[in-house]
Amino acid sequence: MKSAEATVDAPAAPETTEVPGAAAPVYRHPPAPSMRLFRDSAIVAHRNLLTILRVPTLLVTATIQPLMFVFLFAYIFGASLGGSQYREFLLAGIFTQTVAFNAAFTTVGLANDLQQGIIDRMRTLPMSRLAVLAGRTLSDLLVNMLALAVMAGCGYVVGWRINDGFGDAALAFGVILLFAFAMSWVGALTGLLSPSVEVAQSAGLIWLFPVTFVSSAFISAETLPGPLRAVAEWNPITAVAASGRTLFGNGAPPSFTPPRGWAAEHCVAYSVGCSLAILAVAIPLSLLQYRRVAR
Repeated sequence: MKSAEATVDAPAAPETTEVPGAAAPVYRHPPAPSMRLFRDSAIVAHRNLLTILRVPTLLVTATIQPLMFVFLFAYIFGASLGGSQYREFLLAGIFTQTVAFNAAFTTVGLANDLQQGIIDRMRTLPMSRLAVLAGRTLSDLLVNMLALAVMAGCGYVVGWRINDGFGDAALAFGVILLFAFAMSWVGALTGLLSPSVEVAQSAGLIWLFPVTFVSSAFISAETLPGPLRAVAEWNPITAVAASGRTLFGNGAPPSFTPPRGWAAEHCVAYSVGCSLAILAVAIPLSLLQYRRVAR
């Protein structure tokens, strides 16, 4: 009599049913860090632009204030400083002053986000820390572009013209927008350092007024006394305004003494160098302060 051997049946293989025309599963790889940074920055910038659309007074402030400066300086001071030629000289300074003052929007915007807890919410999301700040500065750069377009149209009304080629004019606007982007990062750092929105509103402008007016944005720097003249000659606002005048082909009135020195002779290169230096300092300091306040 043969003994029965115990056998263990192997589990049956699962049946698969092929669906005609079904697509094979697609495994998506996570985006590269650079693409994630670009995507997250674009999302934050879009959110900030939506805020401006919902609060139109922010956009009015960014565009009406420059127009007031254009008309005030062109018609009140222009009559005694050179008439129509002074108006051409003036516009590049107004462009530069406006983008510098618009850094206050970055300051107040970040301070408001901190006070309302929006920065804390963003910190909990899987997004780059740099994207939070880059999105804010990029949205403010778009506001600066709109403000420049409005001022350029207003400038044509008061007599400003582009006397050189449009290639040089495009380069001039590029230099001004690069400076605007750099100043936005300074505004971001100021906003992160401000304990409240009220402090940010003051801190965002209190240092901009002397820096802007101790320059050749509106007058010839040669008329200033010795120490202030040296500051004005090397002031980045002077260089950016001079770059615009050089590339737009806008000369100074005959009563203005032409600027001298290396910064004046190489104003375009000096402007770009100053903007890049500001970015090299402001971006790391802003990230460091962001880590401190967003814990």
